[in-house]
Amino acid sequence: MEIQRRTGGAPTRRVAAALAGGLLAGLMATVSGCSSETVADERPGGESRAETDAAAALHRAADVLIRSGSSRVRTTMETATGGTRVSIRGSGAYDYARRMGRLRLVLPRDAMGAAEHEPITELLSSGALFMRNRGAGIPPDKWVRVDTAGIPDGNLVTGGATDPLAAAELLRGARGVSLVGEEALDGTVVRHYRGTTDIGRAARAASPGVRGPLAAAARGFAEHAVPFDAYLDLQGRLREVRHHFTVTSEVVGRPAQDGQDAQGGQVGQDGGTGTDTGTSAGATSGTTNGGGTGTGSDAYRPDQGAPGQRSAPGPQGVRRTLGVASITELYDFGAPAAVTLPKPSDIYTGKVVTPQT
Repeated sequence: MEIQRRTGGAPTRRVAAALAGGLLAGLMATVSGCSSETVADERPGGESRAETDAAAALHRAADVLIRSGSSRVRTTMETATGGTRVSIRGSGAYDYARRMGRLRLVLPRDAMGAAEHEPITELLSSGALFMRNRGAGIPPDKWVRVDTAGIPDGNLVTGGATDPLAAAELLRGARGVSLVGEEALDGTVVRHYRGTTDIGRAARAASPGVRGPLAAAARGFAEHAVPFDAYLDLQGRLREVRHHFTVTSEVVGRPAQDGQDAQGGQVGQDGGTGTDTGTSAGATSGTTNGGGTGTGSDAYRPDQGAPGQRSAPGPQGVRRTLGVASITELYDFGAPAAVTLPKPSDIYTGKVVTPQT
C-alpha cells in the first residue's frame, strides 16, 4: 500500500503501510545533522542523548498543539487487504484548546467512478464522535453519536480519520526515536522524526480527555507498537504525522452479505450500523454502543476481522493482516475552528436494521 506525500506541491516519496514490519529494523540508524554515525550510548537505558531529546520533543507535541490554539486539518485514511486498497480523505479545522474539531470526509467512489455515498460530516469532541449523513436509514437531519471510549480502537481508525489531537497524544508513547533530518513541508522547515509508539504507554500518559479512548485502543488492538513518521516545525508544533496500524485478525466462515452482520440482519443499535458494500475499505465501524460509521464501505473493527470478511465464528478460521495508514496534516495555525455540538433532540437514538440482499 502506498500513499504519496506532497512537499511544495510536488510528490516527493511514497509511504507504504507495509512499513509496519520493515520500519522497525532501521529506527536507530540515522541521526540528523552533518553525520550519519551512530551516537554512543549516554543514558542508563542505552538511549543516546539525541534519541532522548527526539523522544522528548514528541512527548510534548500534544501540549504544544493545545497551547497553539487551532489549525486547519487534512486527513487521509488508507487501508489495504487482500490486494484491495481504499482511501478516505477529510478536511476541516480543530480547536485544540477546546478539544473540538469538524471534518468533512469524502468516501471512495465505485468501480465506475461514481460517488456511492454523500460526504460525511464529523464533529470531534472529548470522548465523543458525532456524524451526519451517516446513511443506513439515519435521517439526513440527524446526528449519530459514538462514545469513543467504548470503541475497540478508541476511534484511531473507526471514524475514517484519526482525531488530530489523539494523533498527537499517541506520540506520548514514542520510543526508539531517531531524528531523520530537516525537510521542507509546504514551505515550512520541519524536523522529521521516526520511531514506534506504544498505545498502552501513550494511554497512561495522555491528557484526561483522550485517556479513555486510547485506553480502549490499547485493549482493542493486538499490536500495541505503531510505527510512525512525525514532522514538527521549529516551534515544536506537529505539522504532519503518519501512523501505520497493523491489525491481525481471524477471518472465518462465509463473508457477511451487504449491510448486515453475519450473525443477523441487525448491525448495531442506537444508530450504529456498518453499511457493508463488500468493499474492503476498512475505514469505519459498525458498533453496538451508540454509533459507528458505515460509510458506504465495509465496516471495520480491530477485534472482528478484515473489512468485507466479517463472518460468523467457525473452526475454519485463518489469520489475515489489515494495514491501515493514517495521515494527519496540520496547517494554518490560528485559523478559526467554529464547532457547535448537536442538541440532544438532533441526535438519532433509534435502531437500524439493514435488510439482507
